Amino acid sequence: MPKAPRGVRTIIALTGRRNAGKSSLINAITNQDIAIVSATPGTTTDPVAKSYELIPIGPVTFYDTGGIDDIGELGEKRIKSTNKILWRTDIAVVVIDDKGITADDKKLIEKIDKLDIPNLIIFNKIDIVLPAKQDLEFCKQHNLNYCLVSASQGQGVEEARKKLVELAPEHLKKERSLAGDLIEKGSVLMLVTPIDLSAPKGRLILPQVQMLREILDNNGIAITIKESEIEEAWAALAKKPDLVITDSQAIEVVNQKIPQHIAVTTFSILFARYKGDLPTLYEGAETIDKLQDNDKILIAETCSHNVQCDDIGRFKIPNWLHKYTGKKFQFEVAAGHDFPEDLEKYKLIIHCGGCMINRTEMGRRILEAKRRGVPITNYGIAISKLNGVLNRTIKPFDLG
Repeated sequence: MPKAPRGVRTIIALTGRRNAGKSSLINAITNQDIAIVSATPGTTTDPVAKSYELIPIGPVTFYDTGGIDDIGELGEKRIKSTNKILWRTDIAVVVIDDKGITADDKKLIEKIDKLDIPNLIIFNKIDIVLPAKQDLEFCKQHNLNYCLVSASQGQGVEEARKKLVELAPEHLKKERSLAGDLIEKGSVLMLVTPIDLSAPKGRLILPQVQMLREILDNNGIAITIKESEIEEAWAALAKKPDLVITDSQAIEVVNQKIPQHIAVTTFSILFARYKGDLPTLYEGAETIDKLQDNDKILIAETCSHNVQCDDIGRFKIPNWLHKYTGKKFQFEVAAGHDFPEDLEKYKLIIHCGGCMINRTEMGRRILEAKRRGVPITNYGIAISKLNGVLNRTIKPFDLG
């Protein structure tokens, strides 16, 4: 069976000090030997990911992270890697060993609390010693969920699984959709999917695949074409589409060739609903009209790919911005899970659709931008704005 895409998986991070038993615990929870277990502190260096099906949450990724008390220059880098994982974590597990809750653990718990991540304190190694009374009191005083486990002996592991399910936010347990609420039985949806140099070889991109599956799940009718085939497809259809969804790069052509009474939107705008905050990202695009010469703009992309001459984030969007505004800007690019801490220096953040990151990480990025007072939008919304069709592409949705 194909794995669920990483962008739709719930992320559960196991954190704590070196040698607290994080690796043993992840092995026990998944019933698999996927993490190297050793009595040597610092055995886990870079975060280790394990895909798993945790019912009823569904597909999850467990992360076994390096110790928060790691030392030296290399240790600092490992701690930073752990912090990056926390940014996209849906549920955090803090593993406490026989030494009890230390100052390092308390700092970690405080950091997790500030990020508003549901968390579980696991007192591991109870086969060696039970948690101290003051540590249990600390958990009760701070309203922390906890359980007692011996990963090596298998004690309390099932209870830990149950608590993880209980801690999962409700939105993780509910089915989410890109446009399922717009599809009725027999609805016809036309998907315009350009095949150019940036298209992955031999396959469609994730938003296109997810949309096809949603149409089938909702008993709709999918018609998939390239932008060069719109006129031929339109003439061949006895029943015209109820909704046209296009790749953002073809929005200008689609807007010209699809009659104005037909609803049109883009895959990227659907992802803004699915993972982000559509009203906020819409407001961010409107600030394009206020940009000034030499303003710094951050292009944030989360997928890994080699840069080509028609790269949408690094070339096409900057060129469209210059053409639309007549101004010159300074562009910086953040790729993958990297996201700058000094956001204040940017006048606008233009983010990709986020199909390769989960909803939690996308949400935190949006919230952090709002907290710093930096407008944020995404590729699809910005492209619609720059092509003068934003009002049309957001019309299918109620922005209140």
